Amino acid sequence: MDPYQATYTTPLEMLYQWNEQVPNRIFLRQPIHGEHKTFTWAQVNDQARRLASALLAQGLTKGDRVAIFSKNCAEWFVSDYAIQLAGLISVPLYPMQTPDSLEYVLKHSDSKVIIIGKLDGAKEMESGIPENLIRLSMPYDVDMRIDLQWNTLLASQEPIVESPVHPMDDLMTIIYTSGTTGNPKGVMHTYRSFSSGAQNATRVLKINKDDRYLSFLPLSHIAERFMVLGCSTYGCSDVSFVESLDTFSDNLQTTRPTLLFSVPRLWQKFQQNVTAKIPQKKLDRLLTIPLVKTLIRKKIKKAMGLDKSRILISGASPIALNLLQWYKDIGIEINEGYGMTENLACGPALNLPGAVKIGTVGSIHAMPDTETKITEEGEIITRSPTLMTGYYLEPEKTAETIRDGWLHTGDKGEIDSEGYLTITGRIKDVFKTSKGKFVQPNKIECLLQHNNLIEQVCVSGSGAPQPICLIELSEAAKQQATSNKQEVEDSIRATIQSVNQQIEHHEMIERCFIIADIWTPDNGMLTPTMKIKRNMVEKHYQKLCDQHGNDKTDIIWAGKQL
Repeated sequence: MDPYQATYTTPLEMLYQWNEQVPNRIFLRQPIHGEHKTFTWAQVNDQARRLASALLAQGLTKGDRVAIFSKNCAEWFVSDYAIQLAGLISVPLYPMQTPDSLEYVLKHSDSKVIIIGKLDGAKEMESGIPENLIRLSMPYDVDMRIDLQWNTLLASQEPIVESPVHPMDDLMTIIYTSGTTGNPKGVMHTYRSFSSGAQNATRVLKINKDDRYLSFLPLSHIAERFMVLGCSTYGCSDVSFVESLDTFSDNLQTTRPTLLFSVPRLWQKFQQNVTAKIPQKKLDRLLTIPLVKTLIRKKIKKAMGLDKSRILISGASPIALNLLQWYKDIGIEINEGYGMTENLACGPALNLPGAVKIGTVGSIHAMPDTETKITEEGEIITRSPTLMTGYYLEPEKTAETIRDGWLHTGDKGEIDSEGYLTITGRIKDVFKTSKGKFVQPNKIECLLQHNNLIEQVCVSGSGAPQPICLIELSEAAKQQATSNKQEVEDSIRATIQSVNQQIEHHEMIERCFIIADIWTPDNGMLTPTMKIKRNMVEKHYQKLCDQHGNDKTDIIWAGKQL
């Protein structure tokens, strides 16, 4: 059967199935003030149907857009199902979105209703919500004007009776990219693209009723939406949520997930928490003793809340090879994958459990019905039924990205003889020095991040004689610098010297700036998914770099610039 024409089981059909087969089975667990409020499949089904009725009662008609603006919670899932039940289209919003970005997405998508939930600093973001939008609040304290309250609304509505099965080509959701450059683009996914990806991933990863998720990365990010919400729906798996950043460790311990999806920066944080308690030199020594090695591995896994995990996925950005090796040394396999919002983050490559090749983003054969190849220019292109239909209201950009049915990723890569894909850089991130030589910064940044004193790094130098790097230190490094600044500097210098020996002469780092700023989504240096906004970082620190253009000092400690 042609996978591009096939009919797949939709998420709503799975909701109907589990409500019929296991109505009293707990599906969602929401921590509130340290206690878990549980939601069975029957309760989720009932709430979703009541919310669907409430949305239609506002005068919405098929195809209207409804925005979801909240941190992860049980009601996020309910809202997603309700929007589908009502024949509407969801527009997820990042809970850390700036007012300007928020306003752009809401106006660009022409959203009619915004469902507002758990947020930090809601009042500061309210200016980004157009006045004409109907505001519906989840049952949490929301510091802004609200038109409709969740509990009151659901209590006053009869559940929708219909159980629609949407055509495969109907638009299900518009996912706006996090926007590393320019305005976010609205990626359109149909029921076919979402259903095929989630259904195939559930089958390949053998996700089932015994699995447990901890959902904490934004559900507005395609990977969390597809991997957690989507796959748990198909696998009938339990999903727990994080109450707050302060309770993350406790929530992880309580959930003890069997599956966890995270980004490299958080895997690095987990590592730093371990080495803060067991210094790396001591840990290395303990891992050389056979009997102690087994015990220490078991102890670390349990302390991290990962002792029951069977699949630990890293994605969204490159993860340092030494970090992957560190986890392997303590007996934890990280399954690095590669995908984009444009193809549902489903492929084009994944390191499957038991088949990991460190240094690659996985096998191009891991996901069914996915084709991946490298163009003559070295660009990775891919196609599958999970491919978007295009960018909302932007046909020109769609035509640039999808050509002859192939998604042009903008990433450069290589495929080895076993079908494993390695990312070698990003085409658009390449810059040219004043010597006319091209530099691929991603490759150099990955090498620099082998040093765990480095939290984040940005390599720059367009138009300069040689590249420079901007470094944000890790918390451990900042503490170390208060008592022994020279030791930190020596470590960074040694890393740069080592990296310079591994790259071409025109790529060698000439100068390093250790900055006092912390890059966050709030100050515009990171996207909501914690990727560096390279153009913003370069623009903000250009003056600093220019001031030291003729400086002979190789490492400069810079004061706060933000």
